[in-house]
Formats: sequence, C-alpha cells, structure tokens
Amino acid sequence: MFAQNGYTGTSVADIAARADIGKGTIYEYFNSKEDLFFAVFEWYCKKTGAAVTVSISVLGASAAQRLDALNGSLMSLWDEIKDVFVLVMEFWAAASSSKMRQRFQIAFKQLYQDFRRIVSDLIVDGISRGEFREDIDPEAVAAALVGTWDALFLQAWFDPIFDPLEISQKFLAVVIQGLKKS
Repeated sequence: MFAQNGYTGTSVADIAARADIGKGTIYEYFNSKEDLFFAVFEWYCKKTGAAVTVSISVLGASAAQRLDALNGSLMSLWDEIKDVFVLVMEFWAAASSSKMRQRFQIAFKQLYQDFRRIVSDLIVDGISRGEFREDIDPEAVAAALVGTWDALFLQAWFDPIFDPLEISQKFLAVVIQGLKKS
C-alpha cells in the first residue's frame, strides 16, 4: 500500500483492508503507522543486504571478482524491486519529514556506513593481496561506488529501458581497471 499510494496516501485502515484483517490487529504489532512504515524500511534493507552479503562470500575469488559479484547481485535485484522502488523515494522523503526525520536519518546513515564498509573491506583486501594499487583511498572508492549504485537504480526508475546491471558492469570494469596494479 505504501508503494502504491505513498506514505501520506495510505492509512492504517487501507492496510488492514488489503490484508483482510482488522485495524486493531495491526496495532497489536505496531504502535503507529510510522512504526509500520519503518518496519517496511527495515524489511527492504534486509532484502537488499542479503543479496550483497551472499555475493561477496565467493571463496577463493579475487577482490575484483568479489566486487563484480557484489555489483551483479545488487544490480540484478532491479527486476525484483522495480515495482516497489517507489518505497525508496518514500523512505528518503521520510528522512526529510519533521516527524520521522531523526529515525530515518540514523538508519540511513548506518545503512550507508555498513555498505561502504563492505565495499571498502573488499578494496583493502585487494590491496593487501597485491591485486590493487596501494595509493588508493578505499573509503573514497567505496563511497563513490555506493553512490553510483544508488544513482543507477534511480535512473532506471525514471527510464524503463535503462539497464542498471549492464551500465554498472561496464562502469565497474573501468573502476577495477583503475584499481589494479599495472
């Protein structure tokens, strides 16, 4: 319902009707509409986070191969999440609303820090293995990659023929080439 009607356009009564339960049943599990919306945010984060965690566990793979696997797993989610990607816009809007700002900002900050750390750790591993150059700032590269992935999903949301996986693979190939020792 939040993806279909937006946060403000959805009432707890709408959600209860769609779930074919009483409104009171929702309040047995959630204290407010805000709590329910935040639970949807947490579900969405866990769903995308699971794909990331599984992809980088490729044992014995090089750092470049694991970065590529991470990219592929994350960007392949598009077909699965594009119909509910509007939720991301709703989550970002909630991070700027006065009522839920602090809760969402703290959660987004942690989410981005965790994701940057995963990517940074892969780059640090590549440096320690002698695969990547030593003069690289892993945190800066990680922040740029995470921002790129976010932006590619956003572009795909606005343009139905835009393929975030294809573009991300081409972009990552250039980034990995720049990371590698000559």
